[in-house]
Amino acid sequence: MSQPGLFITFEGGEGAGKSTQIARLHEWCEAQGQSVLLTRQPGGTAFAEQIRDLLLHQHDALVDSKTELLLLFAARAQFLESLVRPALAAGKVVLCDRFTDSTFAYQGGGRGVPMAEIQRLADYVHGDLSPDLTVLLDLPVATGMARAANRSAADRIEQEDRAFFERVREAYQARAAAEPDRIVVLDAAQTPEQVWQALQTEVEGRFSW
Repeated sequence: MSQPGLFITFEGGEGAGKSTQIARLHEWCEAQGQSVLLTRQPGGTAFAEQIRDLLLHQHDALVDSKTELLLLFAARAQFLESLVRPALAAGKVVLCDRFTDSTFAYQGGGRGVPMAEIQRLADYVHGDLSPDLTVLLDLPVATGMARAANRSAADRIEQEDRAFFERVREAYQARAAAEPDRIVVLDAAQTPEQVWQALQTEVEGRFSW
């Protein structure tokens, strides 16, 4: 989709360092004189943040994979219409921590939801709106889980087992192989500074400001 602004998303498994790199890119974009919207999925709006809480909070009852999928896209629909599309129309750079690639990876790869079902919902909710660039921070699952263990208490999805996250990583890698022009894979096992240098080089090479 052609729009005045720029839509950049960040993806990756647990402990990949998305928060660090998206914050660095936020600062760098503003230093280039860009107006930046920093946001996340699920979430980003008051309504969508309530759905995020439902999705990540521990529940006594098992949350069905279809329920999880539909809640994600409900949050995304609100997020896009009330926040992202207006920001892009205003010429802003939108930096988003996770987007629909996460759904293909976690719900498709991890949960085993058919990819075709996810694609139908993606087509309905955002149609031809796709990120201009997706940064996939990739690292071995064991490394990421070790990093994540040093953070705050795990949410409902972070408590899944290693096999789940291996499937998530495989799904991400398949997405990247299928869309190499949009998805750039960076080695997140490097130091944060090395990752940032690779990210900055990639952004500078793609966009001229």
